[in-house]
Amino acid sequence: MKNCIYIIILLFGFNAFAQEHAWVFFIDKPNSASYFANPLTMLSQRAIDRRVRQNIAYDSKDIPINTAYINQTDAVTGIEVKAKSKWLNAIHVIGLEQDIRDLENFSFVDHVEFASNLITRSSTSNNGENTVFDETVTYNYGGSFNQVSQIGVDFLHQNDFTGQGIQIAVLDAGFGGVDTFSAFQRIRDNNQILGSYNFVERNQNLNTASTHGMSVLSTIVGYVDNELIGTAVDASVYLFVTEDAINETPLEESLWVEAAEKADSLGVDIINTSLGYQDFDEAKYDHAYSDFNGSTTFIARGASILASRGIVLTVSAGNDGNGFHYIGTPADATDVLTVGSVDEFGNMSDFSSYGPSADNRIKPDVVAKGQLATIVNSSGNVGLSNGTSFSSPIMCGAVASLWQAFPDKTSYEIMQMIRESAHLYNAPEDHFGYGIPNFQNVYTTAKIDDNTALEQLLIFPNPITDILYISSLNNKEIKTILLYNNIGSLILNKNIQNTGLEYINTKNINTGLYYAKVVFADNSFAIKKIVKQ
Repeated sequence: MKNCIYIIILLFGFNAFAQEHAWVFFIDKPNSASYFANPLTMLSQRAIDRRVRQNIAYDSKDIPINTAYINQTDAVTGIEVKAKSKWLNAIHVIGLEQDIRDLENFSFVDHVEFASNLITRSSTSNNGENTVFDETVTYNYGGSFNQVSQIGVDFLHQNDFTGQGIQIAVLDAGFGGVDTFSAFQRIRDNNQILGSYNFVERNQNLNTASTHGMSVLSTIVGYVDNELIGTAVDASVYLFVTEDAINETPLEESLWVEAAEKADSLGVDIINTSLGYQDFDEAKYDHAYSDFNGSTTFIARGASILASRGIVLTVSAGNDGNGFHYIGTPADATDVLTVGSVDEFGNMSDFSSYGPSADNRIKPDVVAKGQLATIVNSSGNVGLSNGTSFSSPIMCGAVASLWQAFPDKTSYEIMQMIRESAHLYNAPEDHFGYGIPNFQNVYTTAKIDDNTALEQLLIFPNPITDILYISSLNNKEIKTILLYNNIGSLILNKNIQNTGLEYINTKNINTGLYYAKVVFADNSFAIKKIVKQ
């Protein structure tokens, strides 16, 4: 009997002094007004421009966390702050369980959530015809032809839509070789790598124990003539390491959200992540399938915010089709493109994880080639590999090339256009989701719609001096005219009911770049860049 009691005491003592991962959520952001008045203090100009194009207002998620809250928490003995999220107004801490619980005594702390499933958590309430072009670009795809043509991206390339002007952030493990391999010589020469950071080590080191991120990147911007052409070879990229290649801990989810927030503030258009989380080194942190509902895991909560910032996230569905069976996280996030894998013939890969999400949403959203995908391997050579890790970035590059063609489309519109083009859109199922999209059809349909809208509107002169004229053509009624400045502030809102010529007095408007948004009576709209001289 004594031995049993002794063992229980030992177990209790061990758990009492074990370091725990947890998230501390704050109650508010006291300095919101000053940030809203000066948006460039929280977002780059490019991020603001993206918001203007998509008519997205600033909100509290854009405001940085109050530094004083972080500092007071970090000053507590035994508590170490490891990551932060302005979107969720939370920090990731490591410490003893009781020390973390004591943080709830701070007046500025709303609640604490522990990563461990073995600890009772606090409340988690959270407040037509194809356009003819003059010049055709020819690419020698080599072995990568199937993964490009299967979803119709070769059509976009032929029409000179290769992701130019689009910015992508890749959140992954190491990117070793990007600085030396010949497959990336083209993006190095063209200065397409805009920046990088290792969130795990808190430094600039991209040469970690894994080259997974490099291989993922190769399917987007890799270029080896007659061997591999990425799906968006002219896109610009940020490279962020968020995955600890040696340890698997809940901290990686928080680092991912922090990196996604950084990507947002920099103004990126698309994020790709070929990462997923379910099991950790310590089983107490493991996720159950019921967690994969888009709103439970920390990483999914962060990922689900991206579309509301005007960003498309492409994420791997996972490779557990033969094991756990279901998607992991953040593949379960809402308003993202979760991507499964097929082979060159369009057959579902048996390793590709299944849907639906735990709350019964269609997952994956779409599929692309991930079985025997053409990539750059760790030796710097073009080879073949399996995994939704590659179907997701192949889709990411396709999104970039498409968005180049339709820069005024919103993140939600782009994703829905892609879903609707997929071959099972009217009869989705748990393995394929909506199926294999067809980007040629997406382009053709959207181009017809766009041309129709543009043909119904005339805005002149441009540049303007004193008067901006807006004319509705074909008797299409204009309902509202809005004018935004280059930092996204609405400076004019004119409600009208007019099918003829309308005007705006711009005499007292400062010189610079503006966006005129014209909303028609049927709620369709067109956006034009306007320069005031």
